[in-house]
Amino acid sequence: MNRREFLRTGAGATAVAAAASASTAGTASAQAAEVTVGPGGNLVYEPSEVYVKPGDTVKWVWDSDNHNIQVLSTPEGATWEGTEGPKTKTYNTGHEYEHTFETKGTYEYQCFPHAPSMAGQVIVNEEGKKPGGGGGGQKEADPKHMGVPIQAHFVGIATILAILVSVMFTFFMLKYGESPHASGGD
Repeated sequence: MNRREFLRTGAGATAVAAAASASTAGTASAQAAEVTVGPGGNLVYEPSEVYVKPGDTVKWVWDSDNHNIQVLSTPEGATWEGTEGPKTKTYNTGHEYEHTFETKGTYEYQCFPHAPSMAGQVIVNEEGKKPGGGGGGQKEADPKHMGVPIQAHFVGIATILAILVSVMFTFFMLKYGESPHASGGD
């Protein structure tokens, strides 16, 4: 392989890695918080309290059967009504529900069949986090940092490392040249 072929291959690989990193980062920031409904069959919302900014979307994902979201209270002017249908209608594993919160304040909700123990809150404020520096409603054990899944951080780090390795290898190839067997004549 001569220098030109190597540089073309390295540039192409770097471009592919950068594009993959950009697409992953774009999808990771599409929603502000995710709540698991009935994780492991437990009668809870996990996390039970999330903090978001006005205009952020919260997504609920069902991990067990026979749950719903019945709104107990909303800030004045808010129009959130919870899951569709009467308060007795429930949903099962795999169901997903999203709502975008526009009005600042506290939204309280519960699962009608499992009330009052299965309850949660969405708090909408300017910072999108707990007052005093807490982070975005995520528990400390949750694998997220700055609202982005930790896997997106690994993709970004891997991309940066791939770019650095490509640049360093190109530098050494240009400085010290090709191996004597690369000319192809023998």
